[in-house]
Amino acid sequence: MALLYTEDQKSLIDMVHDLCERELKPHVAECDKTGITPVELFDPFFEMGLHMLEIPEEYGGAGMDYETTAMIFEEIGKYDVGFADTIVTTFVALRNVIQSGTPEQAQYFADVIAEGKFACFAITEPGAGSDAGALRGTAVPDGKGNYILNGTKCFATNGECASLYVAFFKTPEEGITAFLIDRDTPGFSIGAHEDKMGFRMSNTTDLIFEDVVVPESRIVGVKGQGLKVALNGLNVSRAFIATMGVGLMQRALDEAVKYAKVRVQFGKPIIKQQLVQALLADMAILTETSRCLVNNTMKMIDAGMNVRKEGSIVKAFVTEAMQEVTAKAIQVFGGYGYSREYPVEKLYRDARIFTIFEGTNEIQRETIAKALDREYEKYMN
Repeated sequence: MALLYTEDQKSLIDMVHDLCERELKPHVAECDKTGITPVELFDPFFEMGLHMLEIPEEYGGAGMDYETTAMIFEEIGKYDVGFADTIVTTFVALRNVIQSGTPEQAQYFADVIAEGKFACFAITEPGAGSDAGALRGTAVPDGKGNYILNGTKCFATNGECASLYVAFFKTPEEGITAFLIDRDTPGFSIGAHEDKMGFRMSNTTDLIFEDVVVPESRIVGVKGQGLKVALNGLNVSRAFIATMGVGLMQRALDEAVKYAKVRVQFGKPIIKQQLVQALLADMAILTETSRCLVNNTMKMIDAGMNVRKEGSIVKAFVTEAMQEVTAKAIQVFGGYGYSREYPVEKLYRDARIFTIFEGTNEIQRETIAKALDREYEKYMN
C-alpha cells in the first residue's frame, strides 16, 4: 500500500483484522439479508476498546490519534461499512460534546459509552435534509430552567440502539440549538426502522419527541449556535466516512483480483486479458489515491488544523470513487457480479449511500467553492 505504517499501527490493524474474521465475518450475510444487527455482535469489539478510541484520556478513553483510528476503521470497513459506522456514529455525537459542550457533559458522555453503549447524532428531519436551517422541531423554555422538545427526526443512525442522543431543535428567537438527551427521557420514542437498499448493518430510524423535558444544562454549546456545533463536528466526520469507504474499495479490489485470477475465458485467466487488467488497475489507482487523501486529512486534524474544505474534498472524492470501484468490480465478475451469491453486489449497494449522507456531495462542492472564494479574496485587491 502507498502508506508507511508504524509497527504499532500494523499490530493494531492485525488484531482488528483477526477480530473481524472471527466475530464479524460469519454474520454479515445474514444481517444484510434481515436488516437487523444484534447489538451483542459489538461486544467483542467493545472488549477490545474500539468504542473508546477517540474519547480523550482525561475522560477515560484511549485518546488515540485520528490517523491510527482511521486505519482501524478502514479495516472494519472491509468487512461491513454499516457495522463500522455504528461505532463511528457514536464518535460523531461525541465530537459535538467534546468540541462545544462542557467538561461535565463530556465526562457524562464518556462514562455512558464506556459501559458499551451507543450514541446518535440527530439533525435530519422529513423536511430538512441538506437545508438544515429548515428544521421544524422546536425547543421551548418552560420558565423553570427546562426546554420542552417536540418534533420528529428521520434517518437517525443508531436511532434504536443508542443510549445518548445529540439532537437539534429551533429555540425561540435564538435559532437552532443542540441538546444532549438520554434514551429513557419521558416523551421520547423510536419510530419506523428504515428498510434500506444497502448499509443494512447500520440501524436507521425515526426519532419522535413529544413534550420531552430537558434541563437547560443539557444544551451543547451556545443557545442558537447549533448549526455551528454540528458543522464543526461534521468537518471531522466527513473524513471518517471516507476512511470506511476506503475499506470497502479495498475489499472490492481484493474480491475482483482473486476472481480474475481463477476465472478462465478464451483459454486463460481473465486477469491476463488486457481490458480486465485496465479495470483492476483503475480500481487500484482510485483506492490508493483515496487512502492517501484520507491519511493526509487525518494528519491535518491531528495537527489541530481546520479541515472544513479538506473534509469536504475527501468526502466527495472518496465516496464518488467508491461508486466507480464497486461498479468496476461487478464488471470484472460479469453476470456473477450481479448475483447475491458473490459479495460485490452487496458492496455496490453499500457504497451508494456514501454520496448522500453526512452531507450530500452537492453540499460538499458548495462548501469547497465557498472556501475557495474566501481564500482567493486577497488576490482580488
